[in-house]
Amino acid sequence: MMKTTSTYDNPPSFRPTSARTASGIIVEQETVELKRLEKRIGRIHLQQRLGIEADHATQIFGQGRTFFHIENWYSLHTLIRLSLRGLGLYRRGQRNATAIQIRHNDVVIPRLPAAFDGFTLLHLSDLHLDMDPRYPAALIERLGQVDYDVCVITGDFRAKTFGPYSATLTALTDVRRQLRGPVYAVLGNHDSIRMAPAIETLGITVLLNESAILERGGAFIHLAGIDDPHLYQVDNFEKAARQIPPEAVSILLAHSPEPYRLAAHAGFDLMLSGHTHGGQICLPGGIPLMTNADCPRRFCKGAWRYHTMQGYTSAGSGTSVVGVRFNCPPEITLHHLRAGTDQ
Repeated sequence: MMKTTSTYDNPPSFRPTSARTASGIIVEQETVELKRLEKRIGRIHLQQRLGIEADHATQIFGQGRTFFHIENWYSLHTLIRLSLRGLGLYRRGQRNATAIQIRHNDVVIPRLPAAFDGFTLLHLSDLHLDMDPRYPAALIERLGQVDYDVCVITGDFRAKTFGPYSATLTALTDVRRQLRGPVYAVLGNHDSIRMAPAIETLGITVLLNESAILERGGAFIHLAGIDDPHLYQVDNFEKAARQIPPEAVSILLAHSPEPYRLAAHAGFDLMLSGHTHGGQICLPGGIPLMTNADCPRRFCKGAWRYHTMQGYTSAGSGTSVVGVRFNCPPEITLHHLRAGTDQ
C-alpha cells in the first residue's frame, strides 16, 4: 500500500529521449524501469499486461469485455469524419469537443470522518491528450477555475492503443503543472503499462491494483485503484483492497464502470470511472449511440448507485475515434464528500 502526503507543486518535466541516444541505452533504461515495476506489482501482472498489449495492439475484434474495439478500426474513423463533413457538422463537433464543462457531484457517506466533510476530489478521465493539440489547452484553461483537495485520473491518457507515447507525456507535463497537491491515477485500455514510470516522474501516483491513504485532520480514508478492467482485464480487487480495513471509508478508481458488482461487494463506498465518454456522439437528450462498455447504460454516465455503493462515470475531457462531440459535452468533475445521512 502507498501512503502519499507530499505535494508536487513543481513536478519535474518529461523530456522525450533524444533520437540521437543510442538504442541500447534506451532499452537498458526501460529494462531497469520494468524490473522495478515487476518487483512492485508482481511478475504475473506485468507479464500479462505486456503480453496482452502485444497481442491486441491493433485488434478490432477479439478479447476483452466487449468483442468489438472501434478505437482500432481506422477505416471506420475515416468514414465517420467524411460523413460528418458531408453533413456540415464536423467543425461544430470539433468545437463541442473543446467546450469542457465543470460538473459538481455531492457524495453523502454516512460513516465519512468529520474531518473529510467538504473534501473535494477533482476527477479527470479519458484525456486522450495527443488526439488534438487543442485538448490540453482547453483542459488547462478549465483547471484554473476549480478548487479541490486531491486530483484523481481514471485512465486513457493517450489517443491510440499502441505505438509511441512521448507526445502524450509531453502534453501531460503541461497539464500536471496546473494541478495542485497529490494526484492519483489508474491506467486505461489505451495506456501501456510502460507509461507508468514516466507518468510517476511527473508526481502522479499510478495505482496498479494498489491503495493509498488520504489523511486530513488526523482522520483517514483509503483510495484504491485497479488496472484496466475493460480490455486487459488485469484488475485484482484482492490486491487493491488488501490493506484497507473493513470499517474504513474507501474509494475505488477504475477506468471502466464494468466491474461495478465486484466493487460494490468488495465494500467500496464510492467508485469513480470513465471510459464510456458518455457516448461522445449522442442523440438529442444525451442518448448514446454506443458506450463501448459491457454493463447497463445507467452506469455509463453521471452519478449512479449499486446497492450501498455510489458511483460516478465521467464523460471525460477528451475524445476517441473521431475528435467530435454531439449532445454530450466533455467534462471535469468535482466530487464533494459530505458526512450525514444518505437518503
